[in-house]
Amino acid sequence: MLSNSDPRPAEGLRTIINVSGTMTGLGASIVVPQAVEAVAAFLPHFVEIGDLHRKASAEIAAACGSEAGFVTACAAAGITLSIAGAMTGTDLCAIERLPDATGLKHEVPIQVGHMCHYGAPVEQSIRLAGARPVPVGTSTKSEPYQLAGAINERTAAAIYVVSHHVVDYGQIPLESFAEVCRAKGVPVIVDAASEYDLKGFLAKGADVVVYSAHKFLGGPTAGIVAGRKDLVRAAYLQNNGIGRGMKVGKESVIGTMVALRAWAARDHAAVRRREVGALMLWRERLSRVPGLVATIVPDPTDNPLDRLEVRVDPAAAGCAAWDLADALAAGDPPVIVRDHEVERGLFFLDPCNLHPGQEAVVANRIEETCRRAADGGVARTTLAERKARRLAGLLAWPD
Repeated sequence: MLSNSDPRPAEGLRTIINVSGTMTGLGASIVVPQAVEAVAAFLPHFVEIGDLHRKASAEIAAACGSEAGFVTACAAAGITLSIAGAMTGTDLCAIERLPDATGLKHEVPIQVGHMCHYGAPVEQSIRLAGARPVPVGTSTKSEPYQLAGAINERTAAAIYVVSHHVVDYGQIPLESFAEVCRAKGVPVIVDAASEYDLKGFLAKGADVVVYSAHKFLGGPTAGIVAGRKDLVRAAYLQNNGIGRGMKVGKESVIGTMVALRAWAARDHAAVRRREVGALMLWRERLSRVPGLVATIVPDPTDNPLDRLEVRVDPAAAGCAAWDLADALAAGDPPVIVRDHEVERGLFFLDPCNLHPGQEAVVANRIEETCRRAADGGVARTTLAERKARRLAGLLAWPD
């Protein structure tokens, strides 16, 4: 039986409300009850991990339309291990040598516009395998001929990133990217960590696709690698090498398997209706707040969800977008908004991780905080001051 009580206060943790989205720094997502129950059932028991992974491979293959799959620590680990597998194949000696790539194909083309930062630089996931990122094009323009020119006898694989963090124009479409790589015998690895579409990227020509189990799927913290059997096998075998530090336990594997089953059975239309209800409430109430412009906007990577864009006029609102975001995070209860674009004068509200009734609490907190801002009760800072404060806080951890 799952408990509805909130364990955070007993551990001295804040009872935050997450309207930022499936963010790793907030615990990613609400784990679906089926996965919670499965994990709890498995924890007291021993299991042969290789056999459990074999069962997971079949589950992933069915869900993703792939030949095979396996579960690793997270999507970032999945990128590293997939690249490592493309470098070593099933050569166990080479696997044990990594990240020493001597004698191995080790170059990995990636479009410059895809070299984003999702909490760490995506190209670091390449370097951890002992590979070398090869930039393709410029940040706002990449062409198929530039990709073809970056591929040579040292190329192990190419990586394609699907994310709201990447440049969303001037990039090579996946189909064209895969066509160029296929003509040269180079496998394509797609980073689709936060994507709903479990089958489309392989259908568009990817050889391996990497997902997060702990984002939209609502599983425990884990990464899913799905694709060609030979490449997935080679990635899995990295558990005998650099993958040892990225391994998962029985709880993550079974939790991911059950989360995939729950995803297939989920009433996605009902979930969508609840999310739209929250968005409509927010737009109606925040549109009446001086200095705020509230607009419902689609997901930038075409996931079937919308968010509320809240644009802040500092003169009318009494503070900048980042000051309002910080005041919401510091309040009671703390409301964490999606603030990665605050320097543009806006932030977003994401309804996908709300518990029932929290949408009204969020609206109340924003209205109350804006009233305080209008009366001078919210500190006004520069963007540079905010960045410096956040950096100082990071470097002072655990104090």
